[in-house]
Amino acid sequence: MQLGLLAGPLLTMVDSSIVNVAVPDIASELHAGLATAQWVVSGYLLALAAGLTTTSYLARRFGTMRVYAAALAAFLLASAACAAAPGIGALIAARAVQGFTGAPLVPLAMSVLLGRQGRERRIPVAAGLLFFLAPAIGPSLGGLLIAADGWRWIFLINLPVGAVALLGVRRLPPEVAPPAEGHTRLDPLGLLLLGAGLVSVLFGATHGWTEPLSLVTLGGGGTLLFLYARWARHTPSPAVDLTLLRHGRSALALALSVTSSVVAFAAVFLLPVFTQSVQHHSAFATGAALLPQGLITGVGIAAGQRLAARHGARALVTTGFATLALASAGLLLLTAATPLWATALILSGRAAAIGFGITPLLSVMLDPLTDAQLADGNTLFNIAQRLGGSLGVGVLGSLLATRAAHVGAVPAFHEIGLILTVAAAGAALVSLRLPGRVAAQPVSA
Repeated sequence: MQLGLLAGPLLTMVDSSIVNVAVPDIASELHAGLATAQWVVSGYLLALAAGLTTTSYLARRFGTMRVYAAALAAFLLASAACAAAPGIGALIAARAVQGFTGAPLVPLAMSVLLGRQGRERRIPVAAGLLFFLAPAIGPSLGGLLIAADGWRWIFLINLPVGAVALLGVRRLPPEVAPPAEGHTRLDPLGLLLLGAGLVSVLFGATHGWTEPLSLVTLGGGGTLLFLYARWARHTPSPAVDLTLLRHGRSALALALSVTSSVVAFAAVFLLPVFTQSVQHHSAFATGAALLPQGLITGVGIAAGQRLAARHGARALVTTGFATLALASAGLLLLTAATPLWATALILSGRAAAIGFGITPLLSVMLDPLTDAQLADGNTLFNIAQRLGGSLGVGVLGSLLATRAAHVGAVPAFHEIGLILTVAAAGAALVSLRLPGRVAAQPVSA
Protein backbone atom coordinates (compact mmCIF):
# COMPACT_ATOMS: atom_id res chain seq x y z
CA MET A 1 0.00 0.00 0.00
CA GLN A 2 2.79 2.45 0.89
CA LEU A 3 4.41 2.02 -2.54
CA GLY A 4 1.90 4.29 -4.25
CA LEU A 5 2.29 6.92 -1.54
CA LEU A 6 6.08 6.82 -1.44
CA ALA A 7 7.00 6.60 -5.13
CA GLY A 8 5.43 9.96 -6.03
CA PRO A 9 7.34 11.98 -3.41
CA LEU A 10 10.50 10.05 -4.21
CA LEU A 11 10.24 10.97 -7.91
CA THR A 12 9.68 14.67 -7.33
CA MET A 13 12.45 14.90 -4.71
CA VAL A 14 14.94 13.05 -6.91
CA ASP A 15 14.01 15.29 -9.84
CA SER A 16 14.90 18.33 -7.72
CA SER A 17 18.57 17.34 -7.92
CA ILE A 18 19.00 14.75 -10.68
CA VAL A 19 19.07 17.36 -13.47
CA ASN A 20 21.93 19.32 -11.87
CA VAL A 21 24.57 17.01 -13.36
CA ALA A 22 22.87 17.05 -16.79
CA VAL A 23 22.89 20.83 -17.41
CA PRO A 24 26.15 20.84 -19.47
CA ASP A 25 24.93 17.94 -21.67
CA ILE A 26 21.51 19.58 -22.13
CA ALA A 27 23.12 22.89 -23.10
CA SER A 28 25.40 21.17 -25.61
CA GLU A 29 22.75 19.00 -27.30
CA LEU A 30 20.07 21.72 -27.45
CA HIS A 31 22.54 24.46 -28.50
CA ALA A 32 21.87 26.70 -25.51
CA GLY A 33 24.11 28.68 -23.20
CA LEU A 34 24.71 27.43 -19.68
CA ALA A 35 22.85 30.42 -18.21
CA THR A 36 19.77 29.51 -20.26
CA ALA A 37 20.07 25.78 -19.58
CA GLN A 38 20.26 26.48 -15.84
CA TRP A 39 16.58 27.45 -16.00
CA VAL A 40 15.83 23.76 -16.47
CA VAL A 41 16.74 23.50 -12.77
CA SER A 42 15.50 26.89 -11.56
CA GLY A 43 12.18 26.72 -13.41
CA TYR A 44 11.37 23.40 -11.75
CA LEU A 45 12.09 24.68 -8.24
CA LEU A 46 10.18 27.94 -8.68
CA ALA A 47 7.15 26.16 -10.18
CA LEU A 48 7.25 23.64 -7.35
CA ALA A 49 7.04 26.48 -4.83
CA ALA A 50 4.06 27.95 -6.69
CA GLY A 51 2.38 24.53 -6.77
CA LEU A 52 2.67 24.15 -3.00
CA THR A 53 0.35 27.13 -2.51
CA THR A 54 -2.56 25.33 -4.20
CA THR A 55 -2.12 21.98 -2.43
CA SER A 56 -4.25 22.56 0.66
CA TYR A 57 -7.16 24.10 -1.24
CA LEU A 58 -7.22 21.32 -3.83
CA ALA A 59 -7.10 18.63 -1.13
CA ARG A 60 -9.99 20.19 0.76
CA ARG A 61 -12.02 20.81 -2.39
CA PHE A 62 -11.52 17.53 -4.26
CA GLY A 63 -10.10 15.08 -1.70
CA THR A 64 -6.53 14.15 -0.79
CA MET A 65 -6.21 10.93 -2.77
CA ARG A 66 -7.95 12.26 -5.87
CA VAL A 67 -5.59 15.24 -6.02
CA TYR A 68 -2.57 13.03 -5.29
CA ALA A 69 -3.43 10.64 -8.14
CA ALA A 70 -4.13 13.47 -10.59
CA ALA A 71 -0.88 15.25 -9.65
CA LEU A 72 1.14 12.05 -10.07
CA ALA A 73 -0.41 11.36 -13.51
CA ALA A 74 0.27 14.95 -14.62
CA PHE A 75 3.84 14.71 -13.31
CA LEU A 76 4.42 11.62 -15.46
CA LEU A 77 3.02 13.32 -18.56
CA ALA A 78 5.31 16.29 -17.91
CA SER A 79 8.26 13.89 -17.52
CA ALA A 80 7.48 12.39 -20.92
CA ALA A 81 7.31 15.90 -22.40
CA CYS A 82 10.73 16.68 -20.89
CA ALA A 83 12.22 13.56 -22.46
CA ALA A 84 10.77 14.44 -25.88
CA ALA A 85 11.57 18.19 -25.76
CA PRO A 86 12.93 19.33 -29.16
CA GLY A 87 14.53 22.51 -27.84
CA ILE A 88 15.58 24.33 -24.69
CA GLY A 89 12.40 26.44 -24.50
CA ALA A 90 10.15 23.38 -24.63
CA LEU A 91 12.27 21.64 -22.00
CA ILE A 92 12.14 24.59 -19.59
CA ALA A 93 8.36 24.82 -20.02
CA ALA A 94 7.91 21.07 -19.46
CA ARG A 95 10.12 21.23 -16.37
CA ALA A 96 7.98 24.05 -14.97
CA VAL A 97 4.87 21.92 -15.45
CA GLN A 98 6.69 19.00 -13.85
CA GLY A 99 7.56 21.10 -10.80
CA PHE A 100 4.05 22.53 -10.42
CA THR A 101 2.32 19.14 -10.70
CA GLY A 102 4.88 17.45 -8.45
CA ALA A 103 4.44 19.97 -5.63
CA PRO A 104 1.41 18.29 -3.95
CA LEU A 105 2.98 14.82 -3.85
CA VAL A 106 5.11 15.17 -0.71
CA PRO A 107 2.66 17.00 1.61
CA LEU A 108 -0.35 14.91 0.54
CA ALA A 109 1.49 11.61 0.88
CA MET A 110 2.73 12.62 4.32
CA SER A 111 -0.80 13.66 5.32
CA VAL A 112 -2.12 10.19 4.51
CA LEU A 113 0.81 8.33 6.07
CA LEU A 114 0.76 10.37 9.28
CA GLY A 115 -3.04 10.22 9.52
CA ARG A 116 -2.91 6.43 9.33
CA GLN A 117 -0.51 6.16 12.25
CA GLY A 118 -3.10 7.10 14.87
CA ARG A 119 -2.40 9.68 17.55
CA GLU A 120 1.36 9.14 17.50
CA ARG A 121 1.60 10.27 13.86
CA ARG A 122 4.92 8.58 13.30
CA ILE A 123 6.87 8.71 10.05
CA PRO A 124 6.92 5.21 8.52
CA VAL A 125 10.51 3.97 8.39
CA ALA A 126 10.29 3.37 4.63
CA ALA A 127 9.11 6.96 4.13
CA GLY A 128 11.94 8.42 6.20
CA LEU A 129 14.46 6.26 4.37
CA LEU A 130 13.29 7.28 0.90
CA PHE A 131 12.66 10.96 1.64
CA PHE A 132 16.12 11.52 3.07
CA LEU A 133 17.82 9.29 0.49
CA ALA A 134 16.22 11.08 -2.47
CA PRO A 135 18.33 14.30 -2.45
CA ALA A 136 21.53 12.25 -2.23
CA ILE A 137 20.64 9.68 -4.86
CA GLY A 138 19.73 12.27 -7.52
CA PRO A 139 23.23 13.27 -8.69
CA SER A 140 24.52 9.68 -8.62
CA LEU A 141 21.56 8.31 -10.55
CA GLY A 142 21.74 11.20 -13.00
CA GLY A 143 25.41 10.55 -13.67
CA LEU A 144 24.76 6.86 -14.32
CA LEU A 145 21.84 7.47 -16.69
CA ILE A 146 23.67 10.17 -18.64
CA ALA A 147 26.73 7.94 -19.03
CA ALA A 148 24.55 5.01 -20.13
CA ASP A 149 22.28 6.62 -22.74
CA GLY A 150 22.03 10.40 -22.50
CA TRP A 151 20.20 13.00 -20.42
CA ARG A 152 16.70 12.18 -21.70
CA TRP A 153 16.73 9.00 -19.62
CA ILE A 154 16.70 10.99 -16.38
CA PHE A 155 13.08 11.82 -17.30
CA LEU A 156 12.11 8.55 -18.98
CA ILE A 157 12.95 6.55 -15.86
CA ASN A 158 10.08 8.31 -14.07
CA LEU A 159 7.51 6.65 -16.32
CA PRO A 160 7.71 2.98 -15.22
CA VAL A 161 8.17 3.90 -11.55
CA GLY A 162 5.26 6.33 -11.67
CA ALA A 163 3.03 3.85 -13.51
CA VAL A 164 3.55 1.28 -10.76
CA ALA A 165 2.80 3.97 -8.17
CA LEU A 166 -0.46 4.88 -9.91
CA LEU A 167 -1.55 1.24 -9.82
CA GLY A 168 -0.78 1.20 -6.08
CA VAL A 169 -2.83 4.36 -5.52
CA ARG A 170 -5.86 2.83 -7.26
CA ARG A 171 -5.82 -0.04 -4.76
CA LEU A 172 -5.90 2.24 -1.71
CA PRO A 173 -9.18 2.10 0.24
CA PRO A 174 -11.05 5.44 0.24
CA GLU A 175 -10.97 5.76 4.03
CA VAL A 176 -7.17 6.23 4.19
CA ALA A 177 -7.54 10.01 3.73
CA PRO A 178 -10.05 12.69 4.74
CA PRO A 179 -12.86 13.09 2.17
CA ALA A 180 -13.34 16.22 0.08
CA GLU A 181 -15.18 19.04 1.81
CA GLY A 182 -16.62 20.18 -1.51
CA HIS A 183 -17.81 23.54 -0.22
CA THR A 184 -14.35 25.00 0.40
CA ARG A 185 -14.08 28.54 -0.94
CA LEU A 186 -11.28 29.60 -3.25
CA ASP A 187 -8.93 32.24 -1.85
CA PRO A 188 -7.57 33.95 -5.00
CA LEU A 189 -5.91 36.86 -3.19
CA GLY A 190 -4.26 34.50 -0.70
CA LEU A 191 -3.01 32.24 -3.51
CA LEU A 192 -1.59 35.27 -5.32
CA LEU A 193 0.17 36.69 -2.25
CA LEU A 194 1.55 33.34 -1.11
CA GLY A 195 2.54 32.08 -4.56
CA ALA A 196 4.20 35.31 -5.68
CA GLY A 197 5.93 35.67 -2.31
CA LEU A 198 7.35 32.15 -2.36
CA VAL A 199 8.57 32.38 -5.94
CA SER A 200 10.15 35.80 -5.35
CA VAL A 201 12.00 34.73 -2.21
CA LEU A 202 13.24 31.50 -3.78
CA PHE A 203 14.37 33.34 -6.91
CA GLY A 204 16.33 35.81 -4.83
CA ALA A 205 17.82 33.08 -2.63
CA THR A 206 19.07 30.99 -5.53
CA HIS A 207 20.38 33.68 -7.90
CA GLY A 208 23.17 35.35 -5.97
CA TRP A 209 23.08 37.61 -2.93
CA THR A 210 25.17 40.37 -4.46
CA GLU A 211 22.93 41.05 -7.45
CA PRO A 212 20.48 43.96 -7.08
CA LEU A 213 17.67 41.96 -8.71
CA SER A 214 18.03 39.21 -6.10
CA LEU A 215 17.90 41.69 -3.23
CA VAL A 216 14.80 43.35 -4.71
CA THR A 217 12.99 40.04 -5.20
CA LEU A 218 13.94 38.90 -1.70
CA GLY A 219 12.58 42.06 -0.15
CA GLY A 220 9.46 42.05 -2.31
CA GLY A 221 8.82 38.36 -1.66
CA GLY A 222 9.23 38.80 2.08
CA THR A 223 6.73 41.66 2.02
CA LEU A 224 4.19 39.55 0.11
CA LEU A 225 4.57 36.67 2.58
CA PHE A 226 4.04 39.08 5.48
CA LEU A 227 0.89 40.41 3.80
CA TYR A 228 -0.34 36.85 3.30
CA ALA A 229 0.16 36.07 6.99
CA ARG A 230 -1.96 39.11 7.88
CA TRP A 231 -4.59 38.16 5.30
CA ALA A 232 -4.80 34.52 6.44
CA ARG A 233 -5.63 35.59 10.00
CA HIS A 234 -8.83 37.31 8.88
CA THR A 235 -10.17 35.16 6.04
CA PRO A 236 -12.35 32.10 6.77
CA SER A 237 -10.78 29.81 4.12
CA PRO A 238 -7.15 30.85 3.52
CA ALA A 239 -5.06 29.20 0.81
CA VAL A 240 -2.92 27.61 3.55
CA ASP A 241 -4.25 27.64 7.10
CA LEU A 242 -1.69 29.11 9.51
CA THR A 243 -3.52 27.88 12.61
CA LEU A 244 -0.52 25.73 13.47
CA LEU A 245 1.56 28.85 14.10
CA ARG A 246 -0.86 30.03 16.79
CA HIS A 247 0.23 27.15 19.00
CA GLY A 248 3.51 28.16 20.60
CA ARG A 249 5.05 24.72 20.89
CA SER A 250 3.99 23.81 17.33
CA ALA A 251 5.62 26.96 15.97
CA LEU A 252 8.76 26.15 17.99
CA ALA A 253 8.82 22.58 16.65
CA LEU A 254 8.40 23.89 13.10
CA ALA A 255 11.30 26.32 13.54
CA LEU A 256 13.50 23.54 14.94
CA SER A 257 12.53 21.25 12.05
CA VAL A 258 13.58 23.93 9.57
CA THR A 259 16.85 24.45 11.46
CA SER A 260 17.50 20.71 11.32
CA SER A 261 16.82 20.74 7.59
CA VAL A 262 19.13 23.67 6.94
CA VAL A 263 21.98 22.14 8.94
CA ALA A 264 21.45 18.79 7.22
CA PHE A 265 20.98 19.84 3.61
CA ALA A 266 23.48 22.70 3.58
CA ALA A 267 26.18 20.05 3.82
CA VAL A 268 24.48 17.93 1.17
CA PHE A 269 24.48 20.83 -1.30
CA LEU A 270 27.81 22.42 -0.40
CA LEU A 271 29.97 19.37 0.31
CA PRO A 272 29.99 18.19 -3.34
CA VAL A 273 31.61 21.51 -4.24
CA PHE A 274 34.39 20.74 -1.77
CA THR A 275 34.88 17.09 -2.72
CA GLN A 276 34.98 17.82 -6.45
CA SER A 277 36.82 21.15 -6.65
CA VAL A 278 39.23 20.70 -3.72
CA GLN A 279 39.58 16.94 -3.31
CA HIS A 280 39.11 16.26 -7.05
CA HIS A 281 36.68 13.36 -6.69
CA SER A 282 34.23 12.59 -9.49
CA ALA A 283 30.53 13.48 -9.28
CA PHE A 284 29.66 9.80 -9.12
CA ALA A 285 32.11 9.11 -6.26
CA THR A 286 30.73 12.09 -4.37
CA GLY A 287 27.19 10.87 -4.86
CA ALA A 288 28.17 7.43 -3.59
CA ALA A 289 29.60 9.02 -0.44
CA LEU A 290 26.28 10.79 0.16
CA LEU A 291 24.17 7.64 -0.16
CA PRO A 292 24.83 6.06 3.28
CA GLN A 293 23.35 9.03 5.12
CA GLY A 294 19.92 8.32 3.62
CA LEU A 295 20.04 4.74 4.89
CA ILE A 296 21.30 5.86 8.30
CA THR A 297 18.49 8.42 8.56
CA GLY A 298 15.91 5.67 8.04
CA VAL A 299 17.48 3.62 10.82
CA GLY A 300 17.57 6.73 13.01
CA ILE A 301 13.86 7.34 12.45
CA ALA A 302 13.05 3.78 13.47
CA ALA A 303 15.14 4.15 16.63
CA GLY A 304 13.74 7.61 17.33
CA GLN A 305 10.15 6.39 17.30
CA ARG A 306 10.94 3.82 19.99
CA LEU A 307 13.01 6.19 22.09
CA ALA A 308 10.39 8.97 21.90
CA ALA A 309 7.77 6.75 23.51
CA ARG A 310 10.16 5.96 26.36
CA HIS A 311 11.98 9.24 26.97
CA GLY A 312 9.71 11.95 25.52
CA ALA A 313 10.16 14.62 22.86
CA ARG A 314 12.27 17.12 24.77
CA ALA A 315 15.01 14.70 25.79
CA LEU A 316 15.24 13.07 22.38
CA VAL A 317 15.29 16.28 20.31
CA THR A 318 17.82 17.93 22.62
CA THR A 319 20.08 14.88 22.44
CA GLY A 320 19.63 14.76 18.66
CA PHE A 321 20.72 18.36 18.15
CA ALA A 322 23.63 17.97 20.56
CA THR A 323 24.78 14.89 18.62
CA LEU A 324 24.28 16.80 15.36
CA ALA A 325 26.53 19.57 16.67
CA LEU A 326 29.26 17.09 17.58
CA ALA A 327 29.03 15.34 14.21
CA SER A 328 29.02 18.69 12.35
CA ALA A 329 32.21 19.62 14.17
CA GLY A 330 33.81 16.82 12.15
CA LEU A 331 33.50 19.06 9.10
CA LEU A 332 36.22 21.22 10.66
CA LEU A 333 38.65 18.33 10.21
CA LEU A 334 38.19 17.95 6.45
CA THR A 335 41.22 18.74 4.29
CA ALA A 336 42.14 18.27 0.65
CA ALA A 337 43.63 14.88 1.57
CA THR A 338 40.74 13.54 3.68
CA PRO A 339 39.59 10.18 2.26
CA LEU A 340 36.03 10.05 0.97
CA TRP A 341 35.08 7.27 3.41
CA ALA A 342 35.85 9.60 6.32
CA THR A 343 33.56 12.25 4.84
CA ALA A 344 30.82 9.64 4.45
CA LEU A 345 31.32 8.65 8.11
CA ILE A 346 30.86 12.26 9.29
CA LEU A 347 27.70 12.64 7.19
CA SER A 348 26.34 9.35 8.54
CA GLY A 349 26.75 10.57 12.12
CA ARG A 350 24.85 13.72 11.26
CA ALA A 351 22.13 11.68 9.53
CA ALA A 352 21.61 9.44 12.56
CA ALA A 353 21.15 12.48 14.81
CA ILE A 354 18.64 14.03 12.41
CA GLY A 355 16.80 10.74 12.01
CA PHE A 356 15.99 10.12 15.64
CA GLY A 357 15.20 13.79 16.30
CA ILE A 358 12.77 14.54 13.44
CA THR A 359 9.96 12.17 14.50
CA PRO A 360 9.24 13.77 17.91
CA LEU A 361 9.46 17.23 16.31
CA LEU A 362 6.75 16.27 13.82
CA SER A 363 4.64 14.81 16.62
CA VAL A 364 4.84 18.03 18.63
CA MET A 365 4.22 20.19 15.57
CA LEU A 366 1.13 18.32 14.35
CA ASP A 367 -0.27 17.45 17.79
CA PRO A 368 -2.96 20.20 17.91
CA LEU A 369 -4.24 19.49 14.38
CA THR A 370 -7.12 17.27 13.37
CA ASP A 371 -6.70 14.74 10.57
CA ALA A 372 -8.58 17.12 8.27
CA GLN A 373 -5.96 19.81 8.96
CA LEU A 374 -2.97 17.60 8.19
CA ALA A 375 -2.79 18.69 4.54
CA ASP A 376 -2.42 22.31 5.70
CA GLY A 377 0.09 21.35 8.37
CA ASN A 378 2.25 19.33 5.99
CA THR A 379 2.01 21.97 3.26
CA LEU A 380 3.15 24.63 5.74
CA PHE A 381 5.96 22.30 6.85
CA ASN A 382 7.11 21.86 3.22
CA ILE A 383 6.89 25.59 2.52
CA ALA A 384 8.90 26.43 5.63
CA GLN A 385 11.54 23.83 4.86
CA ARG A 386 11.85 24.93 1.24
CA LEU A 387 12.17 28.59 2.22
CA GLY A 388 14.51 27.90 5.10
CA GLY A 389 16.62 25.46 3.13
CA SER A 390 16.94 27.72 0.10
CA LEU A 391 17.77 30.78 2.18
CA GLY A 392 20.24 28.81 4.28
CA VAL A 393 22.00 27.22 1.32
CA GLY A 394 21.94 30.54 -0.55
CA VAL A 395 23.50 32.49 2.31
CA LEU A 396 26.08 29.81 3.16
CA GLY A 397 26.90 29.18 -0.50
CA SER A 398 27.47 32.88 -1.11
CA LEU A 399 29.57 33.11 2.07
CA LEU A 400 31.62 30.07 1.02
CA ALA A 401 32.36 31.57 -2.40
CA THR A 402 33.29 34.97 -0.93
CA ARG A 403 35.48 33.61 1.84
CA ALA A 404 37.18 31.08 -0.46
CA ALA A 405 38.38 33.96 -2.62
CA HIS A 406 39.96 35.61 0.43
CA VAL A 407 41.24 32.82 2.69
CA GLY A 408 41.19 29.72 0.48
CA ALA A 409 38.69 26.91 -0.09
CA VAL A 410 39.60 24.71 2.90
CA PRO A 411 39.51 27.48 5.59
CA ALA A 412 36.29 28.84 4.05
CA PHE A 413 34.63 25.44 4.26
CA HIS A 414 35.79 25.12 7.88
CA GLU A 415 34.01 28.42 8.61
CA ILE A 416 30.81 26.98 7.15
CA GLY A 417 31.25 23.87 9.29
CA LEU A 418 31.63 26.08 12.37
CA ILE A 419 28.39 27.94 11.53
CA LEU A 420 26.51 24.63 11.14
CA THR A 421 27.94 23.37 14.44
CA VAL A 422 26.91 26.52 16.32
CA ALA A 423 23.43 26.43 14.75
CA ALA A 424 22.91 22.83 15.89
CA ALA A 425 24.21 23.58 19.38
CA GLY A 426 21.90 26.61 19.64
CA ALA A 427 18.94 24.48 18.53
CA ALA A 428 19.81 21.97 21.27
CA LEU A 429 19.47 24.71 23.87
CA VAL A 430 16.22 26.05 22.38
CA SER A 431 14.73 22.53 22.24
CA LEU A 432 14.76 22.44 26.05
CA ARG A 433 11.55 24.50 25.78
CA LEU A 434 9.70 21.64 24.06
CA PRO A 435 7.13 19.64 26.05
CA GLY A 436 8.35 16.45 27.64
CA ARG A 437 5.67 14.33 25.98
CA VAL A 438 2.94 14.80 23.39
CA ALA A 439 -0.57 14.78 24.80
CA ALA A 440 -2.59 11.67 24.06
CA GLN A 441 -6.10 13.07 23.62
CA PRO A 442 -8.02 11.70 20.62
CA VAL A 443 -8.13 13.51 17.30
CA SER A 444 -11.42 14.29 15.63
CA ALA A 445 -11.93 15.23 12.00
